[in-house]
Amino acid sequence: MEYLNPIAMLAAAVSALFVGFIWYNPKVFGNAWMEASGMTEEKIKGGNMAKIFGFALLFAFMLATALPGIVIHQMGAYSLMGGDPSLALPSYEAFMSDYSGAFRTFKHGALHGVLAGVFIALPIIGTNALFERRSAKYIFINSSYWIVTLGIMGAIICGWK
Repeated sequence: MEYLNPIAMLAAAVSALFVGFIWYNPKVFGNAWMEASGMTEEKIKGGNMAKIFGFALLFAFMLATALPGIVIHQMGAYSLMGGDPSLALPSYEAFMSDYSGAFRTFKHGALHGVLAGVFIALPIIGTNALFERRSAKYIFINSSYWIVTLGIMGAIICGWK
């Protein structure tokens, strides 16, 4: 299915790591994040970075596989006929011939990705942070990372054809 482009999803997943390299750099938000999260240089150096980045990439890929349903409107029609176009009624083919490219832009995907960040990532991070007694700075740094990252991931997934 053209809406589930594995290369676009992999690129979106890798983009999450690239944004993280920039976002959590000490010259951007890295030092503030370390302070807000209670992280130290010793803790960072004590971690298994291959494992951490491997799982981070896996989790980002999992997010990328969920995003088409959020950023590509045609996924709704695709899911209505069970995901198998060969079983669809003729009206599905007519609908898709008229609307298969509607709202399939990087800009539109970025919009829906940002909305996913604001309405999904922020409440999850914020709720956990409140119960963990984390600061507003912690919530801002981490949720802003996911808002930007999901915007970029959404742009890639929706716009890449």
